[in-house]
Amino acid sequence: MGERGYGIDPAVVNQIAGEIQELHELGVTLAIVVGGGNIFRGIAASEGGMDRATADYAGMLATVMNALMLQDALEKRDVVTRVQSALTISEVAEPYIRRRAMRHLEKHRVVIFAAGTGNPYFTTDTAAALRAAEVGAEVLIKATKVDGIYTADPMTDPTATRFDEVSYLDVLTKGLKVMDTTAISLCMDNAIPILVFNLHEQGNLRRAVFGEPIGTLVGAMRAPVAADIPSVHSGS
Repeated sequence: MGERGYGIDPAVVNQIAGEIQELHELGVTLAIVVGGGNIFRGIAASEGGMDRATADYAGMLATVMNALMLQDALEKRDVVTRVQSALTISEVAEPYIRRRAMRHLEKHRVVIFAAGTGNPYFTTDTAAALRAAEVGAEVLIKATKVDGIYTADPMTDPTATRFDEVSYLDVLTKGLKVMDTTAISLCMDNAIPILVFNLHEQGNLRRAVFGEPIGTLVGAMRAPVAADIPSVHSGS
């Protein structure tokens, strides 16, 4: 949604599509999981009194809208793209079938996974971790609005400091708000590193993929974390 308070900013979609196109042309295989918080947040709606499962399904539909927008922007750049939805919406997207997704990736197509896991009570982060494990991803990149994981919310605390690396266990035991615990545990169990970085800075996606020091890496290492660190926010 860019600087808007709601909806889709075409300029942001085109920027993201351009960065994906660059990596695609360099031979990088990409699978993308999209959220839907710019249109509808299921958790927020459930807190307002809406049935949680119904709210989550509505949120899944919002992710399909975002996936179609991104697919359109990519295909206008001649990047062959497939949207696979965990909910059956055969008129606009393929159903999620792991073997079909793997075949698309083998053919160097960009695959966009929509509708989360297809189940309520699971976050987009968990869907991303699950799909990463299923397709054998080398790294799970969380593209967000801040440049890594901090000791506090950098938007509100000017003294917050950023970690270059942090372990899965520290994220879980210290309550660092990177992703939900299910997503972190899935990545830890499958040895999938997580890289958190700022998507809004032009060129950052390329820098991340090519191993430049950027953002915060979550992995098996035991990075020092102070015992009194409060909740850490990575943005959304």
